[in-house]
Amino acid sequence: MDHHGTTITQFISEEQRKAPGATGEFTALLNDIVTACKMISNQVNHGALVGALGSAGSENVQGETQKKLDVLSNEMFISCNEWAGHLAAMASEEMDDVYQIPDQYPRGKYLITFDPLDGSSNIDVNVSVGTIFSILRCPGGVERPTERDFLQAGTQQVAAGYALYGPSTMMVLTTGHGVNGFTLDQNIGEFILTHPDMTIPADTAEFAINASNGRFWEAPVKRYVDECLAGKEGPREKDFNMRWIASMVAEVHRILTRGGVFMYPMDSKMATKGLGGKLRLLYEANPMSFIVEQAGGGSITGRQRIMDLQPESLHQRVPVILGSRNEVERIQGYHADA
Repeated sequence: MDHHGTTITQFISEEQRKAPGATGEFTALLNDIVTACKMISNQVNHGALVGALGSAGSENVQGETQKKLDVLSNEMFISCNEWAGHLAAMASEEMDDVYQIPDQYPRGKYLITFDPLDGSSNIDVNVSVGTIFSILRCPGGVERPTERDFLQAGTQQVAAGYALYGPSTMMVLTTGHGVNGFTLDQNIGEFILTHPDMTIPADTAEFAINASNGRFWEAPVKRYVDECLAGKEGPREKDFNMRWIASMVAEVHRILTRGGVFMYPMDSKMATKGLGGKLRLLYEANPMSFIVEQAGGGSITGRQRIMDLQPESLHQRVPVILGSRNEVERIQGYHADA
């Protein structure tokens, strides 16, 4: 297929035609998500020009200080997706509870979880941020979904994707048949297919981790990082580069583009606080794991595959180690040895 000039709407429609019995509802939902991400991109790009930077003076359910753009992005995502009749309910990292579709709108057969602005601590310093989303099927016969209906393993995802707001705005999407990347052409307001069939190299010499937490790491992670830092003279017999952006969308996008490993592992500091990890299973870990696995990579907690986890709560946190498959398998092996 000649991908030149293919819009995301055309691409999604062509994918839909391959699915027997498709009604077009899923395609319409994805188009609404695309619209939401365009609106958020516009706000992010204007930043201080529209007074959108700085703190909102509030905290989310995780106790994190919300940025103005966190709140605005959440509102935009909801307003673009609540009215069309494709969703039964929504859940956001920025909201305590399930968001019910208002009574004046029809309800659909899908659920969506989303992080409206991942990496928002980077907003005020003009570093790449993004939106992450995951689409699930609403269980049959459920008219008013509760938290329990969202607690589905990552393997049940219908689609997942993210928008990256960087030097250019990109949308990366999987529906379970590989991963494709689209770049927003600002001149025509359309996402154009620019990165078909994205794949992650199985081997890499690059890793990303917040080294300031090194004293809290578990032994398997410390072993892995120490070996990488030892370079050619160490047991790996090659030099590694270390990266850290503190924006999961940007980290995963780099890995999809050129390989690497991203780690936000379990550590003693989080254990002391009673946290199961740093990143949220439903809003970050599951959708990114789906994308990474579809691109040929691996994604684990350290001890097990993330998408096999049975979620226990709406805002559950988990450790995340994902990226180039051979490195992820090595790190999992170190956990098994320990």
